[in-house]
Amino acid sequence: MPRRSPLVIGHRGAPGYRPEHSRSSYELAFAMGVDAVEPDIVASRDGVLVLRHENEISGTTDVADHPEFEARRTTKKIDGVSLTGWFTEDFTWDELATLRTRERLPKIRRASATFDDAQPILRLTDLLDMVRCASVEHGREIGVVLEVKHATYFERIGLDLVPLIERDLRASGWADGELPLIVEAFESTVLTRLKSTGIAASFVYLIEATGRPFDLVTALGKAAPTYAAAVAPRGLDRLAGTVDGISVNKRMLLASDTTLVADAHARGLRVFTWTCRPENAFLSAPFRAGGGKAAFGDYEAEWGAIARTGVDGVFVDHPDLGVAFFR
Repeated sequence: MPRRSPLVIGHRGAPGYRPEHSRSSYELAFAMGVDAVEPDIVASRDGVLVLRHENEISGTTDVADHPEFEARRTTKKIDGVSLTGWFTEDFTWDELATLRTRERLPKIRRASATFDDAQPILRLTDLLDMVRCASVEHGREIGVVLEVKHATYFERIGLDLVPLIERDLRASGWADGELPLIVEAFESTVLTRLKSTGIAASFVYLIEATGRPFDLVTALGKAAPTYAAAVAPRGLDRLAGTVDGISVNKRMLLASDTTLVADAHARGLRVFTWTCRPENAFLSAPFRAGGGKAAFGDYEAEWGAIARTGVDGVFVDHPDLGVAFFR
C-alpha cells in the first residue's frame, strides 16, 4: 500500500548545502533525517564503481587543474549526445582518488561552493559502509536508492556494470535485504538483468518527461517507445510485474489533468518523483518569486501539489526542508 507520507530521499546527499556526492553531503543528509540517500554510479577504467552524477567529471571535480591529466580531455558521444571533458572510464581508481569534489552549480549554490576542493571522490562501497554506520549512529533505518548511469554505454565499451554492482553489493552485505535497497535506472534492460542476479532490492524505472530510453533506441532505433508511452495505461500494464515502481520527472505530476499516480497504484506500482528543489531556477513557472535564480520561490506550494498526488517518495536537495514539509 502507498505510504501516507512519502519517503524523503537525499538526492546525492544534501547538495543544496554541500558538493553533491561528497562525504559531507551524505553525512549532512543523514543528520537531517532522510529515509534514504541516492548515489549515482559510474565506472573507472579498472572497474571500480564511483559516485558521480555523470561519467564526465569536469563540472564536479578539479580534474582540469591537474596538468598530469590534461591529455585525457576528449570528446565522446554518451547516449547519443556529444560531450567534451574528462571521463571516469579513462582513469584508474587510484587516479580518480587524487581528485577533489566541486559544486556543480556554483552560481546558484554559492555557499556549497565554499566546500570545493576539500573532499575526495567516494566509491560505492565507501557510501554503503557510511549508510550502515549512520543507521546505527542515528538509531533509524536508512536506505540506499542506487541509480545506475549509462549502463548500455558502459557495456559497449567493455565495462558491464551489472557484475560490478552485484560484486559491491554482496561484498558490502547489501544484497540480502538487511537494509532497504532500491535500484533505479533510465534503462529497463539493466534493471531486468540486475533483478535476475537475486539481489534483494526493489527495482524502479526512471522516466523522463520527454525522449526515449537509450537502451531501447540502441536495440530498436526509431521504433523504440517513448518514456511517455511507458506511463500511459498500456505502458504501465507492461511494467507491472517487471519492476516495483516508477520514478518520474516532477513535471509529469504537476500537469493539472494527470492520473499517473493513481494509475500506477492501481497496478501495484510505487511512484517516486524528482527533484524537489526550492530555488527559482528549478521551480515550475507559477511558483517562482523575485530575487533571481538562486532565491527560494514558493516551493511549498509546488511541493504541496506534488504531495497531493499521493506520491510514495520524493528526491530532495535540501533534506531539512524536505523532511519538515513532507512529514
